[in-house]
Amino acid sequence: MAAASKSLLKYNDPVLVNKNINKSLKVETRSLQVHFLPSPPSAREKSAHTKDRHQHILNTIFPLRQWTEGNDLWMQQVSSAASTREDVIKLGELLDTELQQRRAREKGICPIRRELYSQCFDELIRQEIINCPERGLLLFLIRDEIQMNIAAHKTLYESGIAFGLRETLRAEQGKADTEKRISDLEEENEELKKQLAEKRAKYDTAEKRAIGRQQLEEKRHNDEIQALKRTIQQLKVQFPFRSMK
Repeated sequence: MAAASKSLLKYNDPVLVNKNINKSLKVETRSLQVHFLPSPPSAREKSAHTKDRHQHILNTIFPLRQWTEGNDLWMQQVSSAASTREDVIKLGELLDTELQQRRAREKGICPIRRELYSQCFDELIRQEIINCPERGLLLFLIRDEIQMNIAAHKTLYESGIAFGLRETLRAEQGKADTEKRISDLEEENEELKKQLAEKRAKYDTAEKRAIGRQQLEEKRHNDEIQALKRTIQQLKVQFPFRSMK
């Protein structure tokens, strides 16, 4: 793991530790229960126990940072030093500086802005735990609730995106099928038009032939009628008396 990154949450100076005792230096982070120790008899011991209690709460909420550099193992824990009004003002100024330097968006969804404000909120929780552990723990619970809501909205957003992509792919597939169907129907339509044109050509040819045959038959019939009329006329001339009878 690389060296710990810069954070608005205040940490103590890194400490070089031995890898062999790495496990013994880890702090349990699963339980958020805080055990308040009874007040020791002396004021100095009371202050030391109070600081240890604050450090225990901080280590429970904010896990230790550990990283390796070469063969060395480094550890860094959240600072239990009290903060003043000037520290809070500097925190706000540092937040503005980081937002500008990292070019965070002023509006809309921005992971950088969210990360920096989350670090700033963690620092405020740290400061409040030193002043009033109960209020600090309440702020910590509020922070966790906000993060869970954000995670839930992120899950819904990702689910919505996935659903939209599936529907888009389905629509695209349906569009492709429809376009193929249209293309097939157009080809079938062109083939039917071609067949219709061939049928019409055959029909026109057959009709012309039929008309030609009909005209020939009418001409032949008319010629026969004319020939019969001439024959009858000739017979009338040859046999006038018979025709008068």
